[in-house]
Amino acid sequence: MNKIKDITHLHIKMKKQAMKDLFFLCVGILMYSFGYTAFILPDQIVMGGASGIAALLFYGFKIPPALSIWGINIIMVIIAYRTLSKQFTVRTIIGVTILSAMIGALQPVFEAYPMVTAGEDKFMHLLIGGVLSGAGLGLVFAHNGSTGGTDIIIAMLNKYFHMNFGRAIQLIDTCIISSSYFLFHSMEPIVYGIAFTIIYSYVCDYVVNGSRQTMQFIIISKKYEQIADMINNKIHRGVTVVQGKGWYSKHDVDILIVLARKYESHGILTTIKIIDPEAIVSQTFCHGVFGEGFDKMK
Repeated sequence: MNKIKDITHLHIKMKKQAMKDLFFLCVGILMYSFGYTAFILPDQIVMGGASGIAALLFYGFKIPPALSIWGINIIMVIIAYRTLSKQFTVRTIIGVTILSAMIGALQPVFEAYPMVTAGEDKFMHLLIGGVLSGAGLGLVFAHNGSTGGTDIIIAMLNKYFHMNFGRAIQLIDTCIISSSYFLFHSMEPIVYGIAFTIIYSYVCDYVVNGSRQTMQFIIISKKYEQIADMINNKIHRGVTVVQGKGWYSKHDVDILIVLARKYESHGILTTIKIIDPEAIVSQTFCHGVFGEGFDKMK
């Protein structure tokens, strides 16, 4: 009976999480679409990804970006169907459909009632558009969503050519942004495109990982007990003691491992310095730590 209750409770929690993810997926895509249609398209800025290809098609041939984004992604999904997982494919189709619908709805509004005057303070428009687009996409990624784009090509390159994800993204985005030269015959759009990509990528990464800024400390000190007690009692962080052996000295060594928030790192370092200035300390940034006292697993 208890097992059935636990399963039912788990299903309810999963449904709530799915609804929460869908809500933030829509909010994120709305932010992305707003930045793209209100600030990027009017100033003819080219970025990477499927949205960049759609922007080029719009600037050159007046093909609506909503149709281009949807068409490009669906074609890529069909080509890469065997490479992608079923879950990723479903999420991509849902995300791309919502994205295309929102861009299709917002673009005519901003063409009729423009928020910016094209050409005036172009860099500021790029900055606002990059922040909105990056934050929006960050929300989508943080809540298990996908808007497809070059993620699909990258998955194929990684599978068949073992290409690094970072290099694949740089290669594809550079090719898309550089191709704007053939349309505008100027280096200016390429410079703006690179600037947009840097801003957009930084904001997206900050939204996804900003709240998970956690530090890991490895501390080697003869006064490990005092340091551990102080961190426990003053910083209120757990400390794990691991027994090791110094290979040069052949002496046993007690090693402290501490996980803490970034803002707590100064207090930990100060504590170590006061107790044992000669302690050996390794400080490492962690992309995410999950469990009691840290983030919840999504």
